[in-house]
This record gives sequence, C-alpha cells and structure tokens, in this order.
Amino acid sequence: MNPRLCCPPLAALALLALAGCAGYRLGPVNGLAAGAKSIQVLPFSNQTMEPRLTDAVTSELRKELQRDGTFRLASRDGDIIVNGVIIRYVRGELAFAPSDTLTVQDYRVSVTAQVTARDRATGKVILNQPVSGSTLILVGNDLASSERQAMPLLADDLAQHVTSLLTEGGW
Repeated sequence: MNPRLCCPPLAALALLALAGCAGYRLGPVNGLAAGAKSIQVLPFSNQTMEPRLTDAVTSELRKELQRDGTFRLASRDGDIIVNGVIIRYVRGELAFAPSDTLTVQDYRVSVTAQVTARDRATGKVILNQPVSGSTLILVGNDLASSERQAMPLLADDLAQHVTSLLTEGGW
C-alpha cells in the first residue's frame, strides 16, 4: 500500500478527533480552582411524611460533593453554606402485573428539596431553587423494604443534581 494514499485520511481523522475535544475543560467549570472554596452542608429538614429522608439526603450530598472535588467539604465555617428542606416525596405507579392490573410491579419514587446555598462572607444567595431526584423501585414481597433499599439511590440522584447546580453555576 502506498503511504501517500493513507496519510491524508489519517490526518483528517486525527484533526476531526482533536476538534471534538475543543469544548472540553479540565477541572471545575465555574472558574474556580478545585478546592479553592470550602462548602458546609447543614442537615436538611423534612416536611414530608416519609421517615429517614433527612439523613440519607444530607449524607449523599456530602459524599457527592467530596466525589466531585470542586469544593472542600467543611464540617463548620465553610465558605458556602448549603441547607435544604425536603418538601415533596411521591411514589407513582409505573408498571402493573400482566395478570392483574391492580397489582403494581414497579414504582417511580421522586423527592424534591428546596435547596439554598449562601456565601458566608457576603451573605449572597448562590442557589435557591427546588431540586428533584428520582429512582425506580422494583416491588418484591414487601413494598416498605423495597423503598428502604431504594432510599440511597433516590438520595444520590438528588445529590447529583444539587452538586451539578453548585459546581456548574455561573455565580
């Protein structure tokens, strides 16, 4: 095979691959250096009838912020203070048993929290909006056990959305 014939297509392919990476940014996208600011997550309060949401949501939000790495997690006196109120918990039917249309097989569970983030030094509100997360529950013999097992997944989805808003916000 003639090397002159294969070089132009390879060069075009390499140029195309490099052009695809043109919009990629390494590190935080909000203009701050990773770990430049610390963030303190206060325990969320729960206004729903579903127990154990507070601990799951607060814990998963802390884990997700650590995993992201944009902010340093502070136990007190953080540069940014995040708190929230869990305002809604909904379980909706998603799929029914083929033989019995009254028996639910799968549910979609969603949780909504009013999340507020404030800059400690200036008092400026960085984030103040409702944020939702959801997951699927495959019902076995016991709906309560299935919901309890899905709680970390639900809290993690909410935490991912909150973290995304905090780290990618243009504040």
